Amino acid sequence: MTTEQKQLVKATVPVLKEHGVLLTTHFYKRMFDHNPELKHVFNMGNQQNSKQQTALATAVLAYAEHIDDPSVLLPVINNIGHKHTSLDIRPEHYAIVGRHLIASIGEVLGEAATPELVDAWTVAYGQLADLMTGHEKDLYQKQIDKVGGWAGWRPFTVRKKIKESNEITSFYLYPADGGAVADYKPGQYISLRLFLPELNLLQPRQYSISCAPNGEFYRVSVKRESGSTHPDGMISNRLHDFVNEGDIVDLSAPAGVFILDEGSISAKVFISGGVGQTPLIAMLEKLLSEQRSQNNPITWIHGCRNEAVHAFKDRVKEIANTFSNVRPHIFYDDLEEESGVVHKGWVELARIKEHVLHEQAEYYICGPAPFIAKHYDYLVGNGVPREAIHFEEFGPASLNMN
Repeated sequence: MTTEQKQLVKATVPVLKEHGVLLTTHFYKRMFDHNPELKHVFNMGNQQNSKQQTALATAVLAYAEHIDDPSVLLPVINNIGHKHTSLDIRPEHYAIVGRHLIASIGEVLGEAATPELVDAWTVAYGQLADLMTGHEKDLYQKQIDKVGGWAGWRPFTVRKKIKESNEITSFYLYPADGGAVADYKPGQYISLRLFLPELNLLQPRQYSISCAPNGEFYRVSVKRESGSTHPDGMISNRLHDFVNEGDIVDLSAPAGVFILDEGSISAKVFISGGVGQTPLIAMLEKLLSEQRSQNNPITWIHGCRNEAVHAFKDRVKEIANTFSNVRPHIFYDDLEEESGVVHKGWVELARIKEHVLHEQAEYYICGPAPFIAKHYDYLVGNGVPREAIHFEEFGPASLNMN
């Protein structure tokens, strides 16, 4: 890009800050009108709740702000790359997106979209697409190079379907071809794809793998979205109601950057809300499979509405009874009487401060965005280094705190 083109892109930052979501909303509508086949690729639930439009607006703004040195965005690019490879996004998709994004800039900005500005954004998008597709090519290759690895979609058989609570059910997924299962990092997710008759679409959803690597199967533990006819809950509810043992589902290879630091032997604190515990269960099981981690303090903090919706409570209790270094703290919104490590109310780290704040520890938080932000702020406010706090928000990212 020329210096003049970079200046033109940076000059659009105030507009993107104020009207970015308007632009991306227009873009998605335009793209799906002209290329409806992409509705099979994108999570249409996130289209209806505006999460995807907001996430894209944030990404476009960040790129414009850092157009002089996009390398500072590499952690974000890596995260997006993992999301894209889990959805089988390919270079040809970038060409379609670019065409509609540039057209949308012209249509939304009107007369302000001078030929020079449109040209500058065309070059900028091409530069970003090259950066992303190059990175994603490497990610795809790493998946293929694994024993049992693959790229794209692969059929898996549901061997077991186990109810974990009133809301959460686990699905044990084995390769339908009888082949090997690619290894993964505890905390990663897989994309699962089903056909939705209600929408006449194939739809992907990403679910954390809720068990430690075992070489045989993946397990996902899915929350039912009660009464939901919204696309955001249709896949989850279809899994609960219509997918049974012996059925086939399509999976993409494990992906994700919210992973356990297996090289560290420091104390660990896991903090989850609701179904947010699923990636943390995988991390906990992996830690305790290693002899060197069985002496380091591990604090397990989980919050949910009540005992009936609390998945894995027996598993965590079993772990705590087996390993003396594991101390659980459970918070229930609805509880008649507190006892021991079971507390009434929302998760409040201040109430168990002595079990949360260690001189050296790593923290893993997963749950809704407000849940993460609350506990992140508490930890930072009590002197925990930001780099020691890892978090994952389910769905398109809206938090940027590190």
